[in-house]
Amino acid sequence: MTNPLLLIGSGNRDKAAELRHLLVGLPWEVMSLADYPPAEEPEEDQDTFEGNALLKARYYGSSFGVACVADDSGLEVDALGGAPGIHSARYAGPGCSYDDNNRKLLGALAAVSDDQRIARFVCCAAFIGLDGTEHVERGTIKGRIAASARGANGFGYDPLFIPDGMSLTFGELDPDSKHSVSHRGRAFRQLRRYLESLVAHGYAS
Repeated sequence: MTNPLLLIGSGNRDKAAELRHLLVGLPWEVMSLADYPPAEEPEEDQDTFEGNALLKARYYGSSFGVACVADDSGLEVDALGGAPGIHSARYAGPGCSYDDNNRKLLGALAAVSDDQRIARFVCCAAFIGLDGTEHVERGTIKGRIAASARGANGFGYDPLFIPDGMSLTFGELDPDSKHSVSHRGRAFRQLRRYLESLVAHGYAS
């Protein structure tokens, strides 16, 4: 029996590569958007991480007629009332870079003391099956925002985020160490168990 197809519904190459790493060894044939014709990215217009994750999984799954996983994730900073939140990827405006977002965040926290720079990363991982089955898992990791960017690993806000119980930022951790505690690692470990159970019970594409 051939493994069913599973598309990673993300146009962000860094995130798609991280998700592929987290899905290695599944009894699915994991594909990326690079394996399909170009498609416009959907407008992420929902007001929750769950809503945007499901929106992307539905959009790419229906566009290519394949089961799909997608995630929506972001950084919530207590001193900023939960911002940037669902707007994390575009915090510094349309077309902004990771560095642009990090500079804006550091500027917003310039007068905030170290003990008040409390934050959390949130990830919602969504699956859409060919039969319309929908499943969402959520992962979070608490930590704080560093005074300056540290480390060249990861992407996004990783160089600024220090998880609780550690002294290194996500940008300073090697990928396996990061995934062992990260929001995305936690969400996708739970989603892996669900996807494995689907195949064990006879799911086929």
